[in-house]
Amino acid sequence: MTTAVLPSLPSYDGAELVVPAPGAGPGNWAGAASAVLVDGVFWLAWRNRRPLGVGRGVSVSVARSLDGVAFETVAEVHRDQLGCESLERPVLVPLPEGGWRLYLSCATWGSKHWWVDSLTASTPEELPRGARRMVLTGDDATAVKDPVIDIDPDTDEWQMWLCCHPLTAPGEEDRMTTRRLTSVDGLRWEDQGVVLAGRPGEWDARGARVTTVLSREPLVVLYDGRPDAASNWFETTGVAHADGARLVADPDRPPIASPYADGAFRYASAVPLPDGRTRFYVEAARPDGAHDLVTVVR
Repeated sequence: MTTAVLPSLPSYDGAELVVPAPGAGPGNWAGAASAVLVDGVFWLAWRNRRPLGVGRGVSVSVARSLDGVAFETVAEVHRDQLGCESLERPVLVPLPEGGWRLYLSCATWGSKHWWVDSLTASTPEELPRGARRMVLTGDDATAVKDPVIDIDPDTDEWQMWLCCHPLTAPGEEDRMTTRRLTSVDGLRWEDQGVVLAGRPGEWDARGARVTTVLSREPLVVLYDGRPDAASNWFETTGVAHADGARLVADPDRPPIASPYADGAFRYASAVPLPDGRTRFYVEAARPDGAHDLVTVVR
């Protein structure tokens, strides 16, 4: 990949605060966001998290904005509603046939297992009361979470990039790979196999998680990675592009990080703008170790 064809990339420089962390200090995070622009309105879903022992991922908020920075919350889903121990990255999707769907990453109580659930409704405001359906169950060997969903407007084909954590080795469950899935309706998915994994000896050695699609043709994505287990929750952002059926990390670009605290700069979501630029939403570390949800235009 050359610099000439690489889409614009986010950075912390010039970032504006969208949602502050719910408290001060490490473990307080606002982020893991999903964003779309529909008929001039920005729609945003994000996870609100407290530190271990006092909540973890307690809720997912859905909000709207006309400028992409100042948001009004219109709905909230609490973990108790889904019977899960924690919530992680949601995905907010306007459906081709009309209506909206919210995908939710849900943790099984007392386990390292995760599954993906969904709520479907006519409007974003109605999502907490929407029709519920489990989408991906995972199994005893694999936790599934943090999906990224893209619908091709020309073919109506659904694609998902799914973060998978192996559960077979106790204490090693933080390892992660990305699998690609396809669907015709966003509810029934076919697994196409692993497309991105960590690289031994590199900054993403412990795992790689696709977070957003930058372009479809050629396919370019952003992904989260980290070098070791100690860096869990402090991922930084890299670039990968399609090479046949797999994604290949750009070897010439260092990861994008926050200049503060643990350096976390993760869960990027890219929203194409009418003027050709891109608005990014990213969960980023701030000086006290908490993570804010910020936005930057490139």
